[in-house]
Amino acid sequence: MIVGHPCFDIEPWTLVESELPVDLLPHSESLFALSNGHIGWRGTLDEGEPHGLPGSYLNGVHELRPLPYAEAGYGYPESGQTVINVTNGKIIRLLVDDEPFDVRYGTCVSHRRVLDLRAGVLKREVVWTSPAGRTVRVRSTRLVSLTQRAIAAVRYEVEPLDGPARVVLQSELVANEELPVHQGDPRAAATPVNALVSDLHVAADTRVTLVHTVRRSGLRVAAAMDHRYEVFDEDGPVPGELGAQIESEPDLGRFTTGGLLNPGQTLRLTKFVAHGWSASRSLPAVRDQVDAGLAAASFGGWDALAAEQRACLDEFWRGADVEIDGDAEIQQAVRFALFQLFQAAVRAESRAIPAKGLTGDGYDGHAFWDTESFVLQVLSYLDAPSVAHALRWRHSTLPAARERAAQLGLAGCAFPWRTIKGEECSAYWPAGTAAFHVNADVADAVVRYVRASDDVDFERGEGLELLVDTARLWVSLGHTDQAGRFRIAGVTGPDEYSALSDDNIYTNLMAQQNLLAAVELAAKHQREADELGVSAEETERWKDAALAMYVPYDDSLGVHPQSESFTDHERWDFGATKAEDYPLLLRFPYFQLYRTQVVKQSDLVLALHMRSDAFSPEEKQRDFDYYEPLTVRDSSLSACSQAVIAAETGCGSLAYDYLGEAALMDIDDLERNTADGLHLASLAGAWIALVAGFGGMRHTASGLSFAPRLPEGWTKLCFGLVIEGRLLRVDVRPDKVSYRLTGDTGLSLTHHGSTVHVEPGAPLILPVWQPPERAAPSQPPGRVPVHRVADSARPNACEEGVT
Repeated sequence: MIVGHPCFDIEPWTLVESELPVDLLPHSESLFALSNGHIGWRGTLDEGEPHGLPGSYLNGVHELRPLPYAEAGYGYPESGQTVINVTNGKIIRLLVDDEPFDVRYGTCVSHRRVLDLRAGVLKREVVWTSPAGRTVRVRSTRLVSLTQRAIAAVRYEVEPLDGPARVVLQSELVANEELPVHQGDPRAAATPVNALVSDLHVAADTRVTLVHTVRRSGLRVAAAMDHRYEVFDEDGPVPGELGAQIESEPDLGRFTTGGLLNPGQTLRLTKFVAHGWSASRSLPAVRDQVDAGLAAASFGGWDALAAEQRACLDEFWRGADVEIDGDAEIQQAVRFALFQLFQAAVRAESRAIPAKGLTGDGYDGHAFWDTESFVLQVLSYLDAPSVAHALRWRHSTLPAARERAAQLGLAGCAFPWRTIKGEECSAYWPAGTAAFHVNADVADAVVRYVRASDDVDFERGEGLELLVDTARLWVSLGHTDQAGRFRIAGVTGPDEYSALSDDNIYTNLMAQQNLLAAVELAAKHQREADELGVSAEETERWKDAALAMYVPYDDSLGVHPQSESFTDHERWDFGATKAEDYPLLLRFPYFQLYRTQVVKQSDLVLALHMRSDAFSPEEKQRDFDYYEPLTVRDSSLSACSQAVIAAETGCGSLAYDYLGEAALMDIDDLERNTADGLHLASLAGAWIALVAGFGGMRHTASGLSFAPRLPEGWTKLCFGLVIEGRLLRVDVRPDKVSYRLTGDTGLSLTHHGSTVHVEPGAPLILPVWQPPERAAPSQPPGRVPVHRVADSARPNACEEGVT
């Protein structure tokens, strides 16, 4: 099998595209996207064309659209929200002797793009010969600032190589661009057309400001650009005048500069772009916001922006870096994954983290439970402030979630399956109405964040209120049967190939954790709980429900059914299912999927990981072996959880295969839809598979524990965690592990079942127990993950691109 994009080089700290296959632009645009959680710029070419999807996004900016139903029903969501392409400030068009630079014409002598994961910039270098025969070198560097939230910038340089050339640069702001239309895949976006209505356009000196209102949602969006330009050679600035002009119209702002350049001379244009939006502020206020952002960026200029970017990432990588000796491809992929997670969240600041981040319009830009269960699982230990912001966004949506619960006849809150600003946006009602596990996923993220950060203010404020409202849902949704068991009927768990099931084990166990955490926090912060109307009688009901929670078990098979009676269903006919029939949701009716034993994504296996304390080692092995032959992994969420349990149950080689699938989901475009945006949960899954799988990390009420082991052929796995402000670095070797702590106080943890204590500055070195490898269970025909081996077992693999 050929590894990945045929033009990507394997480098430890960069993603390098050494050629430019135009037909793969939609894929590379997602990979080369830059973001800070507020602004998202897809990795399109500077000149704007050709492109797959232009892609400029502001977190939270959306359009409304009606949700159609063939037959209406009470409680169905009526309005959807979809992300829109906002004003594009990336474009810099180049003309060489009146010939527009376009890689489809003339001769592209060389083309190289580099995403630098430490500098946080996208670099491009092109040598191009125009149809008229003039050759120029073009260099550009693009960044979306991680420190100045409203700012993105481009530095663009042109140098003639084989003779004088008249060079013109046109820097643009463009609104209401023409967008491609998605067809056939329900996971793609419903693209709004001409969603922006012009309110203001102003041009003066080197600056343009455009303000628009989103047609139906009424959000006000502003973008502004400013410029610095000069000609220089090897001796410095070249005196002389460059022509320049500025203009604007409702959907276009343009700054133009240029002049005659000789070989050895370079025209440099530095472009600063500011983006902002508001649901409530006035036009002057939003305009002034972006103008002020431009002013702040201009004070320090490009060099200051770039230096701040590097310093921000240096601090992130100090704790977050994962070091691998044994697989250069996975090393690159996990750093790419962590970079993308960080930039998706770092300046989101009380906004959602969508499933695609701000890298594409897939899933209409919606946030799902993926955020809490996968993305925040990682960031809780690597960038806790961004997790606090993400959970405060969930907290801000409580009014809508309470209204939804009341509409469904329930107490507490019912968080949406998919949303942008808080209301349920799914017309697929078995999930949009019945996927109540989202409540427990939010609660789980609250509990994890508090354990990792010890943020007492959040705990007794937003955290407590989130746990109280989610707990109230469970006692109104469930019931106690005649045998005294607390049961939750008619829900949809994580596996979307099952719906409206009774006693989904993942849902029940996560609800149990939710209820007990609410009891604990209400007792700990009694005054704040009183203010929320929590009584002793109510917490007693929560505790009783949790302790009586029903967990189905199939005695005849010796395994846990995913939900009540699941193991009694007929098995899916995998033998009659062709490779091209996957994903099944695009080829078969849900009715057929719901009534058979076939699993889209880890459900019971996810419970084995997330509620590891609820199962014995023997139960985990039997359950994993039962569900592997049923799980088709039609979701990018699945592989990492399967990797974790495969590693824990002694199937290290299979865990390594699943690690590869999670880590390379987007670089290799395994699901053939990375063009719609990155799969953030799968990117998070690369870290989860490494740290929870091969590091054996669990963090429960009992504390932090590790059971490390290495894939065959690896000689090192080193990763970091920030626990209550202290940095713990875990360095796993084939026969030993080192725990090194930075901070003021020590840390107790469990290593292979034994409690140990780590003191700051004094590494604790312990032996590693490698479990014996056992035979792995089978997978459905045609769904076996690609087998991986360590670099040492495949000589010249990196050079040959073969796995």
